Amino acid sequence: MSKIVIIEYGAGNLFSVRVAIEGLGYEVVCSADPRVVREADKVIFPGVGQAAAAMRQLRESGMDRVIPELKVPVLGICLGMQLMCAYSEEGDTEGLGIFPMRVKEFGRCSKVPHMGWNGIRRLKSGLFDGVVEGDMVYFVHSYCVPVGEYTIATCDYQMAFSAAIRKDNFWGCQFHPEKSAGVGEKMIENFLKM
Repeated sequence: MSKIVIIEYGAGNLFSVRVAIEGLGYEVVCSADPRVVREADKVIFPGVGQAAAAMRQLRESGMDRVIPELKVPVLGICLGMQLMCAYSEEGDTEGLGIFPMRVKEFGRCSKVPHMGWNGIRRLKSGLFDGVVEGDMVYFVHSYCVPVGEYTIATCDYQMAFSAAIRKDNFWGCQFHPEKSAGVGEKMIENFLKM
């Protein structure tokens, strides 16, 4: 059985993610210990909160150096995905730089946060095996990653943005698969089988 670790850094929605993984029959460990994270077979990098504060937590624990060096599959969720990018406009924050992308604030004409169920499209990864174009997933965010080279799914909310991204062994979902019912459960299961 794979050793699955959820990174604990004071900004994660750990309980829901843990319950979703355990509901699929997997064991999971939540840890802030870099050694434990380095020994994982799969890593989940969740996040809820503010980018600058979350990056401070990652730097204090040394996780800012550990995460980019991981060679196993890593799934960033919501803020976790945004922190894997090079920069976020939220708090003028330098990210981990795994994805050479910038996280931008939704336009002023948008109602923020973008919260609720929206369809995802242009699915381009094994993460979405068994997921149908237009399936609904759950979002809660005020910042987004524009569509670009690493985009593997899009969503429209006043504009098209990256619902999911991928580079090498790193995947990111702007939505919350752990709160996205059967569709999200399928994505988590696909990730854990990689």
